Amino acid sequence: MKNDTRPPDFDYASAEESELVALAAEDKLAFGELYQRYVKRIYNYFYYRMGSHEDAEDLTARVFIRAMAHIENYDDRGVPFSAWLYRIAHNLVANWHRDNDRHKVIPLDEFLANKILTDAPDILTEHKEEQEFLLASIRRLPEERQQLIFLKFVERMSNQEIGEIMNRTEGAIKSLYHRTLSTLHDDLTAKGISFGRVAEEVKRKRRVRKNNA
Repeated sequence: MKNDTRPPDFDYASAEESELVALAAEDKLAFGELYQRYVKRIYNYFYYRMGSHEDAEDLTARVFIRAMAHIENYDDRGVPFSAWLYRIAHNLVANWHRDNDRHKVIPLDEFLANKILTDAPDILTEHKEEQEFLLASIRRLPEERQQLIFLKFVERMSNQEIGEIMNRTEGAIKSLYHRTLSTLHDDLTAKGISFGRVAEEVKRKRRVRKNNA
């Protein structure tokens, strides 16, 4: 390997992501560690977008084949390697839907539903019935907004990272996020349900818009 500065006892498992990325173009073990760190997350993303285990496995493999072939082109720019992987995944799944002319299936299965409900204090509700209403409301969102919920609350990504994946500016993602929360808030409020910090945040932003009108 060229310019190999690794110590003899280099620990791939505990290495920083930036170290692994720098080595991965020529070091299969470094790329293998990146694969282990992200393969399950990429698979979940595909399954969430397509609803097929077989297709999710196929496209997950394609993501890492492409990543391995083009990793020298990865440019940090303050965006983590994971966002670069998701951008590849985003493009692949868009092509998959176009080529197969299939309706986009977004399966909020038990795993993903639990992730949203446990990892998203902004939209968390306390009672099971209210949680079911919330998940039903999420399922009714346009596909793009469901994807945003997944990346924001399941993958815990920042607006900047999501923008890189969805090819939007950080400001556009922030605006879409607040419109999505507002939609969920209105949907559940109509059923007499108030949830998390969303209610206060939506009310605050509406007051600001009204005062600036």
